[in-house]
Amino acid sequence: MSMTQQAAPAVETPPASGPKQSDGRTAQRPLALKLLARPEVGVFLGAVAVYVFFLAAAPPVREASAMANILYQSSTIGLMALPVALLMIGGEFDLSAGVAVITSALTASMVSYQLTMNVWVGVIATLVVSLAVGAFNGWMLVKTGLPSFLVTLGTFLILQGVNLAVTKLVTGNVATDNISDMDGFAQAKAIFASTFQVGGVTVKITVVYWLVFAALATWVLLRTKYGNWIFAVGGNQDSARAVGVPVTFTKISLFMLVGLGAWFVGMHNLFSFSTVQSGEGVGQELIYIAAAVIGGCLLTGGYGSAIGPVFGAFMFGMVNQGIVYAGWNPDWFKAFLGVMLLGATLINLWVRRTATRR
Repeated sequence: MSMTQQAAPAVETPPASGPKQSDGRTAQRPLALKLLARPEVGVFLGAVAVYVFFLAAAPPVREASAMANILYQSSTIGLMALPVALLMIGGEFDLSAGVAVITSALTASMVSYQLTMNVWVGVIATLVVSLAVGAFNGWMLVKTGLPSFLVTLGTFLILQGVNLAVTKLVTGNVATDNISDMDGFAQAKAIFASTFQVGGVTVKITVVYWLVFAALATWVLLRTKYGNWIFAVGGNQDSARAVGVPVTFTKISLFMLVGLGAWFVGMHNLFSFSTVQSGEGVGQELIYIAAAVIGGCLLTGGYGSAIGPVFGAFMFGMVNQGIVYAGWNPDWFKAFLGVMLLGATLINLWVRRTATRR
């Protein structure tokens, strides 16, 4: 007797009720972790802590005029820290940035005075020179494959020697001649080194430039194709090149941006004091790099922001002036900066690890 085996109808299992399971990749991250993932959060908290500390330790800091001085000190650092930060996000850094500022001021002064021309001739000529120095650094980097440390260290030594030697040769002194009575000086001073009043407090125009340039740099990084290129070449330039990113153009243009920043700050120095000491600028490059690092930029590239260095520069200006207002020995300034740099680096490391922890 044969039996016909019949398959039983499939029974659908109703979906289990309750919360959906997530594998972690689609899970919503808490708002706190999203905020910690931002590179500027750590330095913002540090800047607030430094500000509160000096509010308590140095009563003069509470005055509006003192804050104007602090913001001015911060702006002179921050104007250079911004292009240096963009360069670091792109995976490189520039050791010649400090002396390049003095080179630009010296060039503008000597071209204007020695050739008895309008100061604007020196300003324009110096812009070309500063951009050329940046382009040279970038070109040497991409053509030779040498680390930016070596390329810009060489440029640093060259500019330092040229600043001293040429100034002595042309002026017979270590400083340039006073150009305050030359044609065009008043107009240039109004652009690069003027002041304005806010509630009876004198504020330097560099504070406005600093904040405007920071907003512009943030927009470039986050909203433009060029900003994507910067992050791409800083993360992995071979991968970036493979997907069509113009690595050579991006690297050279970033060094030229540093040259542009050096020109701008150099013009501010020149038209603020009318004369320039040729031996200045040495060591400032470390301040600019430190402000960018404190602001969340990595020396390895591919990570950072333009807002972070704003707070980093503010911390430098706060400590610089806060020590004076507190009546402490200014010799402690560099020690404070070292502690700030190490502390900010450790905080940034903790922030990134916390933000990426599941």
